[in-house]
Amino acid sequence: MSFRAQARRVLQRVPGKQRFGIYRFLPFFFVLGGTMEWIMINVRVGHETFYDVYRRKASERQYQRKLEDAAEIELQQSIK
Repeated sequence: MSFRAQARRVLQRVPGKQRFGIYRFLPFFFVLGGTMEWIMINVRVGHETFYDVYRRKASERQYQRKLEDAAEIELQQSIK
């Protein structure tokens, strides 16, 4: 039996096909998304979580933009 046939067989066993159709899988994906979010908030790799890295990178990008803007303004003033 091929993998595709096995997968189809497993998917057919999920209840609610008559009433919900393809949407019967929504609770599974909702729980999966919630689990991923919990992991991103609470699980530390080294000493940082995903959001620690995100905040740090965002502040680095903001600082870099400010430096570039200041350099651009300084260049414009020196040209005048």
